[in-house]
Amino acid sequence: MNHLKISGRLGKRVFSNRCLVVLITVIGLVFLPGCSVRRLAINSLGDALAKGTAAYAQDDDPGLVEQAIPFGLKTIESLLAESPRHRGLLLASASGFTSYSYAFVQCEADYIENADLARATAMRARAGKLYKRAMNYGFRGLEVGLPGFRGELPRDSKSALTKIRKKDVPLLYWTAVAWAAQISLAKENAELTADLPLIEAMMRRGLELDEGCEGGAIHDFFIADEGGRPASAGGSVERAHQHFEQAMRISQGTRVTPLVTYAETVLVGTQNRAEFSKMLNQALAFDPDSALDERLPNLIAQKRARWLLSQVDTLFLE
Repeated sequence: MNHLKISGRLGKRVFSNRCLVVLITVIGLVFLPGCSVRRLAINSLGDALAKGTAAYAQDDDPGLVEQAIPFGLKTIESLLAESPRHRGLLLASASGFTSYSYAFVQCEADYIENADLARATAMRARAGKLYKRAMNYGFRGLEVGLPGFRGELPRDSKSALTKIRKKDVPLLYWTAVAWAAQISLAKENAELTADLPLIEAMMRRGLELDEGCEGGAIHDFFIADEGGRPASAGGSVERAHQHFEQAMRISQGTRVTPLVTYAETVLVGTQNRAEFSKMLNQALAFDPDSALDERLPNLIAQKRARWLLSQVDTLFLE
């Protein structure tokens, strides 16, 4: 999750000023004379923006980040219109749209569903569109170095994925996550659901090349993938638990997302209410300030943990 560390009313003013500066800069770049000069300047700014987005993860105010991210994403899209093959900007778009959609659209739809089903349904439709946008940016990023990758993947996934290298794993991961998230919101779409084996293959290739990508988050995917399916559909609680242990090991316990994901998928699926409550309370007991680089993702995961605990009587039969 990308974010910018700002605090208090003064910080909000500073952010507004910075937004204005970036906007003016982007507008100025678009009108620079000379295509090559403009492209060089845009690529330089794109490099800076793509590298600087990691700062979001340290923020302690999810609401502020929710308001800030759309401007940043649209700024990146403006730069991509001028430099469409900038891998850093394409990665920032894939990860940014996916993270924003999950944290501030899809999850919020879950939280308000009981009170406003119509709005929740509309928000999920919006989330699906954002995931599709993120997926398209991810594939564009992969095809910068691997022309034709998207078309080859369904024809011969083994051949296509053999060409993936470690440097490609972040793009591969965010593309697959966005794709899987889109499918999760359209389970009735058989054509989309049929793509799940391709997503799993992408994630396994990523795991093979760089297990530590995004702090071990590829294991989070497999916690949900293995734990969210019955054994008859190829799922495995045992394998889900192995991925959970690996995710916690790689992150050295600084990410609470594996705890929440395991509780929501495996423990609800096995109807283990006691362990469900124990694991979510463990996630809530974690001090977000003790892992600054993961503070915002942990705060978002803790919000979901609180919501899941509030739904315990609905999620468990006894």
